[in-house]
Amino acid sequence: MTEYMTTKELADFLRIKQRKVYDLAATGRIPCSRAMGKLLFPRAEIEAWVARGMVGDGGGMAAAGAAPQPAKVRPGVFLGSHDPLLDWALRQSRCGLATFFDGSADGLERFANAEGMAAGLHMFDPEAGGSDDDAAWNIGWVRRYAATAPCVLVEFAWRERGLIVDPTTADQFKSIADLRGRLIVPRQAEAGTQALLEHLLAEAGIGLDSCVMTEPARTETDAAEVVASHMGEVTLGLRPSAAQFKLEFVPILRERFDLLVDRKAWFEPPMQAFLAFCRSEEFRFKAKTMGGYDITDLGKVHFVGA
Repeated sequence: MTEYMTTKELADFLRIKQRKVYDLAATGRIPCSRAMGKLLFPRAEIEAWVARGMVGDGGGMAAAGAAPQPAKVRPGVFLGSHDPLLDWALRQSRCGLATFFDGSADGLERFANAEGMAAGLHMFDPEAGGSDDDAAWNIGWVRRYAATAPCVLVEFAWRERGLIVDPTTADQFKSIADLRGRLIVPRQAEAGTQALLEHLLAEAGIGLDSCVMTEPARTETDAAEVVASHMGEVTLGLRPSAAQFKLEFVPILRERFDLLVDRKAWFEPPMQAFLAFCRSEEFRFKAKTMGGYDITDLGKVHFVGA
């Protein structure tokens, strides 16, 4: 018997539907914790909770006479993955939102914990399809880790991702297979880019022990800068990051970068100011001149939670 129960195990234990378990957790009416966005329920506390008679009628669960806890107030912070165009647009729109970019997985977890209004994501799910498939980007991850939150997942852009290398060595890099034995600039473990890199290396039959890694870079810009300073040979980055440092770019794939936004925050002035700016001619011109972005379907809804 494990110390913690999963959502399914708890639903079986209480003889209720999993959907009801998510509702109880979201309103704070049942003891729970999160690990990388996954809900876990301490068995001893659950048993004590049931023993105290916190079982409502009709199969619902609620503390006797207790009012539901108010939802957390989300701070005006944009979380998740760093993207050069998104970073520029948040500042240029003067929407007033702060940023805490530390990777897609970090942003998803923080969003699930109500630590921000929105998060940028580019999380690949190879079991859902190839890199050109809509379903392979972000949707499955949001379903697993943030579906109980009132949220909406909307498209920001498709981006070109590839190898960023020094112009003097560009002819040595044609594909992921050429990374074997090279000095790679990785990203932090929480970054969607790092998960994608490890997936591509595995697909090419390259173990991590066949590569040499520098210290992780925490943003797209930082990773390209390490290559430009000759402290690393190659990084899996974005076309505009390569252009910023006059480096060569070898395209590998396209990826979809989405925005996960709290539904209430969507209609508040900061997000509305940002979204209005993203519809402007200034924004479209910047996306075109930066290169590597396709904003044709910006704003397309891919998932609605809770």
